[in-house]
Amino acid sequence: MPADDPTTPAAALPEKAGPAPAGTAESGPVQAGSGESGPSPAYQLGAAVVLCVLGAGLVWYLASRVWTATLVSGVKTDETGADVAPLVPALALVGLAAGGALLATRGLFRRILGAFVMVAGLAAGVAAVIGWTSVPAGPSSKVTVYMVGCVLGGIVIALGGLWALRLGHRWPAMGARYERGATTAPAVDDDGRVDARAAWDALDRGDDPTNR
Repeated sequence: MPADDPTTPAAALPEKAGPAPAGTAESGPVQAGSGESGPSPAYQLGAAVVLCVLGAGLVWYLASRVWTATLVSGVKTDETGADVAPLVPALALVGLAAGGALLATRGLFRRILGAFVMVAGLAAGVAAVIGWTSVPAGPSSKVTVYMVGCVLGGIVIALGGLWALRLGHRWPAMGARYERGATTAPAVDDDGRVDARAAWDALDRGDDPTNR
């Protein structure tokens, strides 16, 4: 049949390729992150460490302030929070060291360490309250502020430990980017679709998820 025959059926002519509708395989890479919600494991690990460090720093600083002053034989003696409640700064240092150790542990050990950090934070708050009640002649309003700050700092430490206790086994470990598992799921399949979870895992390992 001649090419310029006006009677050529419309069905025999090729159709123009239109844009793929949203949600199809072609548009998969655009919506790759739609399946992920919440912060990444690496972000959660960093946030837990920051909570422990900030809480421990606050407790240690307030425990180093003068909580009470006594006058004996005309000599004024100042006592800091560490003198009134020695456990407070000690537990703050424990929370600081354990928060840094979260970076070097993984799996079950990290969860156990998170439980230890949580207990240390709560114990620091309790020790601050006990020291506050033992201040002679009654604590002043400034000392009360110091005590409340120590309690809040202990709670912040405990929140970092609780986060590690619940989710620490999912977080990456220090040097994990240099390790290679036996098999890893590809982030991008042959059709160009992106597996959001595999992409996040690749980023946590330090790999480029688009490099197949």
